[in-house]
Amino acid sequence: MHNSQQTILAPELAVSHWFNTKQPLTLAGLRGKPVWIHTFQLLCPGCVSDAIPQLRRVENAFAHTDLQIIGLHTVFEHHAAMSPVTLEAFLHEYRITTPVGVDLADPSSDVPMTMQRYGFRGTPSSVLIGRDGSIIHGTFGVEDDIALGARIATALASSQMNQAADAAQDGSASC
Repeated sequence: MHNSQQTILAPELAVSHWFNTKQPLTLAGLRGKPVWIHTFQLLCPGCVSDAIPQLRRVENAFAHTDLQIIGLHTVFEHHAAMSPVTLEAFLHEYRITTPVGVDLADPSSDVPMTMQRYGFRGTPSSVLIGRDGSIIHGTFGVEDDIALGARIATALASSQMNQAADAAQDGSASC
């Protein structure tokens, strides 16, 4: 049986500057890995008190997997105060070592490009992208750790589930 559902790929990131990576990351280049993108602003109280600590827990829990974590500094207010120089100091002080991109400013809007593409309502927000490049889940605010961990674990296991489904479809696993 052929699955006729078309996969809708996650929009590509629009980033003006990267930290903690030697080369820019693209979702197309990360295809085959699950990706968890978390958006934040360094002056966002909920980001600092809740989202950044959750980032650390996700890093620790999934350190030995192929999950790619990407931070996205998505500035839609206080633009002058949240420059790349300020962000670099913030990343150092909070010991954030995962790749972090600066969401590309839109000259015609206060809302940066990636935030627009994904329809993020504010920060913190996050999105989980599957190995096939499609959006699995997105949330505004900080999702419960257990729910997020279960979603990530499911995304990590998806290659095993897909291989079993493919084997069943080609008849090699049938009775």
